[in-house]
Amino acid sequence: MSVIDKAAKVLRSGGVIAYPTEGVFGLGCLPGNLDAVARLLQIKQREASKGLILIAATAAQFEDWIDLPDNVSLPDPDPQKPTTWIAPAGKRVAAVVRGDNTGIAVRITTNPVARAICIAVASPIVSTSANLSGQPVAPSEDALRRQFGDRVDYVVPGKCGPSSGASEIRDLLSGAILRPRQ
Repeated sequence: MSVIDKAAKVLRSGGVIAYPTEGVFGLGCLPGNLDAVARLLQIKQREASKGLILIAATAAQFEDWIDLPDNVSLPDPDPQKPTTWIAPAGKRVAAVVRGDNTGIAVRITTNPVARAICIAVASPIVSTSANLSGQPVAPSEDALRRQFGDRVDYVVPGKCGPSSGASEIRDLLSGAILRPRQ
């Protein structure tokens, strides 16, 4: 079984994985599995009120997760400058995923491992930085295993990139920068 198939199997069974993204390792689960989302928040020690990011391989995977006006679409991703967009939340987004926000944070990923996982599960996945809240992001697979031990069901091998650090966050409708690239 390939690492992508294993990650997809873990996600479909309600598990939480750690995996490489464009700039940092992420923790993820399927956003429609609210038990998995609650467990991810507990593992990360993150307040549900902050909300979570969803990543997908294509804009089409966000259908029903975002509710865009007819004249607005997600921009094509830039591999060198990953951008997370705050978009109007669609009908599938549960409050625990959105947090206290009216919108939902979404990003079309360009990392080949993260893209392959989204394709394998035919769904967006939750993507929050792989660290305990308030702590530095784990920079490697070994650091992930040390920080999370067996609380994460599977660490997907691979490299982060092609960027580094956390993505910029922008409001999709206004273009305003809400968090500069870190």
